[in-house]
Amino acid sequence: MKKAAIVFTGLLMSTMVLPTIAFAEETGAVYTSNGAVTFTANTDPTKPVDPLQPENPITPTDPTNPGENGEGGEAKPGTAGPLSIDFASSLQFGEQKITSTTEVYHAETQKYTTKDNEKTEGPNYVQVTDNRGKESGWTLKVKQNGQFKNANGKELTGAKIVLNNGHIVTNSSSAAPTGNEIITLVPASDDTSSENYGVESLVMSAENGQGAGTYLHAWGDSASAAESITLEVPGSTTKYATEYTTTFTWTLSEIPANEEPTT
Repeated sequence: MKKAAIVFTGLLMSTMVLPTIAFAEETGAVYTSNGAVTFTANTDPTKPVDPLQPENPITPTDPTNPGENGEGGEAKPGTAGPLSIDFASSLQFGEQKITSTTEVYHAETQKYTTKDNEKTEGPNYVQVTDNRGKESGWTLKVKQNGQFKNANGKELTGAKIVLNNGHIVTNSSSAAPTGNEIITLVPASDDTSSENYGVESLVMSAENGQGAGTYLHAWGDSASAAESITLEVPGSTTKYATEYTTTFTWTLSEIPANEEPTT
């Protein structure tokens, strides 16, 4: 009987457990406040960024400006915003031996210093930033200002630059512009009667709804940068033992105002 009593007592105690009921507290008051932010077009210059890691700013060098250490001086700053050309690589094809055969030379890679103060290299590139806050489109063109010439005005007749492996690099979430994978530069003539007068090549183009933020058109990547920009010089061209140079003009234009989208 003692055993039965113990069992009965346990059952009785289990029936005495009551459910817990929670009651919500009454709210005393409700109030709504506001949040707001206004953006304006940014007219400050934009720093060049890493063509391999576009989220990181860099300090590029200019290989045609040797600087004090001979490794290339700091590149000149880009244009002011809000629609700006932040940087364009200068092309150095090095010191070459004179030959009577057609030769192809490669431009040196772009050297730069990272945000961690490390010296490295990557593809040559041009960088554009659209901080207008309209997403209204733009075009970027390049012009080679005449053939390579030496200090005495002698031309490197028939020399031809080709930009290969072109592709867009960006960290922006706006729709990307389109770019030309291969660009063969035609030296522009100053002669108004020439078919090559003022000739330009299209590099990148952003339509309405594209191109807000920073975009790079890079020639090559970490593996192909050293082979992506070539200078072909015919074997028949007379070559003097001297330096030949040329310049390039990069032009960034807005699309016509009547084509801009409404906000």
